[in-house]
Amino acid sequence: MRVNNIIRLACIVAGFAALTACSRSTEAPPSSPPAPASATQPVQSPAAARAASPALTPDQIARLVRPHSPVLGVATARVTVVEVLDPACEACRAFAPVVKQLLFLHPDDVRVVVRYANFHPPSEEAIRLLVAASQQGKFDDVLSALFERQEEWASHTGPDSERAWKIAAEVGINLARARKDARAASVENLLSLESKDLAALKVERTPTFFVNGKLLEDFGPQQLLNMVASEVGKR
Repeated sequence: MRVNNIIRLACIVAGFAALTACSRSTEAPPSSPPAPASATQPVQSPAAARAASPALTPDQIARLVRPHSPVLGVATARVTVVEVLDPACEACRAFAPVVKQLLFLHPDDVRVVVRYANFHPPSEEAIRLLVAASQQGKFDDVLSALFERQEEWASHTGPDSERAWKIAAEVGINLARARKDARAASVENLLSLESKDLAALKVERTPTFFVNGKLLEDFGPQQLLNMVASEVGKR
């Protein structure tokens, strides 16, 4: 089972060679799918990934994780990967299997903390939905469903936020409760805080990753895997 997952991960990484992140101004999907990686493409070493990541200021570090932030994996894990994602972002959807593989490869050592970016027209409603789903213990299920069926509700030509709610209902959340929770004042405060934190952290694209307080500057799945492995290896 573990070998099969590692092989699957290698295939995922190979398909990401030309993938680019979604910027705050992105409004259209790439004109063509990412090309497969060359067999001779150099792979960045864990040491190089570590050296490329500048230190954050104390204020920025304090803004990385908030009490309301969803956590995937063991809450007390010693390696914290903060992922800034936009549920309507195609690159975030593409990275979802890599994030899950990180948790599979390091089940006791890595946790993933999610922060929200509202960079696309239907994103705010989807974030409200995810916050409400989290209160019902359904965050991971709903996020996975929104990514899997992203083209149904986050189309660049005709976004349909209401469709996102229907998808969540199929996952099993209490829709009436979720709609009410999504409009609470606490969610308004959360959205405001997310925006302020992302501005302070200078996040302009999604997904953006921080590993134990260090920014992953060299964008790519292999670079993320290397950086996490380097942090896990520190004892």
